[in-house]
Amino acid sequence: MEVPMADSELGRFEEFITHRLPALYRYACVLTGNHHDAEDLVQEALTRVGTHWWRVRHKDDPEGYVRTAMVRILANRRRGLRERLMAHTPDQPVDDAGLDGLISDAAMIAYLAGLPRRMRAVLVLRYVDQLGDAEIAEVLGCSPATVRSQAARGLAKLRTASHMEESHE
Repeated sequence: MEVPMADSELGRFEEFITHRLPALYRYACVLTGNHHDAEDLVQEALTRVGTHWWRVRHKDDPEGYVRTAMVRILANRRRGLRERLMAHTPDQPVDDAGLDGLISDAAMIAYLAGLPRRMRAVLVLRYVDQLGDAEIAEVLGCSPATVRSQAARGLAKLRTASHMEESHE
């Protein structure tokens, strides 16, 4: 049985959402490859985190906790997602330096969207969140060796896609 959130906790949770929703949405766009699935992912993650906000807000990085929840939700989804390439990001960055370079490159967003979900999650966790193999393995529930192989394959696919586009220009 879920206990309703106290008014003070609800206020803190709403304040967190107000300030961090744009960054969480951009992060979800990178993970999912499209706006609709990104909206669903953010909503599901915030719904799950909101029920335990009193614990989450005391952590060193509540936003990181929500991002991890999004990656886990995405990695554990059984049904296919409606992936579509995005020509641009949903909004302007709000002090989110880790995503600035990635989001400003529409080609990179398109390349990432072409990768399988788990491979995309590994690359985002490694290069955007700068997590190590062991940390990524813990988040995704796999071995560090799987993380390394997914990263290597993902980077190879990104290089191939990038070279193919350059040769068409």
